[in-house]
Amino acid sequence: MERILCLDYGKVRTGIAVTDPLQIIVSPLETVSTHDLKNFLDHYFRCEKVKIIVVGYPLQLNGTKSDTTIMVDDFIGLLKKWYPTKKVDVIDERLSSIEANNIIIRSGVKKSKRKKKGLIDKISAVILLQSYLERNKK
Repeated sequence: MERILCLDYGKVRTGIAVTDPLQIIVSPLETVSTHDLKNFLDHYFRCEKVKIIVVGYPLQLNGTKSDTTIMVDDFIGLLKKWYPTKKVDVIDERLSSIEANNIIIRSGVKKSKRKKKGLIDKISAVILLQSYLERNKK
């Protein structure tokens, strides 16, 4: 089987999580500069088989779109252009960063490491991908 990759896309950095080939286990993969994201994905897709790219979709709490949503819509359009053979799907990412921060705190990570935003982005991607798997259980 092929992996599912999840992106917590941001203007500055993007958190990435991935499933195992059986699509059972979700693991944090990396946080990369959004500027370098295409190069990272190109390399990753050469090394690993990925069937679906899931992108966190940033709606406001009331369910409406924001400026960030429009930026993500543009990015999704690029993904579909860059990787036409891969399915691109979205998952609502409301409150995922708050949940990620809470998980990091509960796990005992020292405050100095918690300030690194890349960790939150990566854990947010894990939360999103786990939610995606649960939503799409066969």
